[in-house]
Amino acid sequence: MNNLSADELMDQENHAWPELKALMDQGGNTYTYVPAKPETGKNALHQLQVSTRSYLGAVAYETEGMVVDHGWITLLGAGGESVYGSLASWNGLSAEPAVEALPGMMVVAYDVAGGFFALDTGKFDGSGQIYYFAPDALEWESTELSFSEFMTWLAEGDLQLFYETFRWKGWQEDMAQLDKGQVFAYFPPLWTKEGSGKKSSKAPVDIAEAWKAALEAKN
Repeated sequence: MNNLSADELMDQENHAWPELKALMDQGGNTYTYVPAKPETGKNALHQLQVSTRSYLGAVAYETEGMVVDHGWITLLGAGGESVYGSLASWNGLSAEPAVEALPGMMVVAYDVAGGFFALDTGKFDGSGQIYYFAPDALEWESTELSFSEFMTWLAEGDLQLFYETFRWKGWQEDMAQLDKGQVFAYFPPLWTKEGSGKKSSKAPVDIAEAWKAALEAKN
């Protein structure tokens, strides 16, 4: 099958970005992004073979990435100075990989607790649903959301409830401790009986360290 060119994947008439940006603007959760450089965005479309008609293509073309809920979640995009890695470099599609790719999954986002969101492209029957690697269970769990539904959840979902057991008082201020490409390691870890967002101590750790647990997950 021939790869489509970036120009063929760009659909200006049915570009999903205006709709997606309106969704994020109107949602209750904070978000920021840095626009992708045009050439970087076009390159991302070509590597991913997605159209700007889709939310995934719109994110890949328009943004370096997106930071949601005071920095708790990083959504991957075309890549750039503002985020660690890109949709291509996280998923084995670029010459300079950010991490080791996970076969059958396309990582689309990560959080500061060491959790990862990925599209099932074959690992779980290729459902096309978003799975979450839960750092308190060390397992991939289906969210039963498509990528577009996942974006709606990022915009207006109850993220505080979802992350209730991972968070602690003053977490927003503690985000300043993290450099690009870092997440928090919890001691005791979240997957232990003693570990919790409120009781465990936290220290910055390279995201590649946190990713190892997701790569080694058996399910």
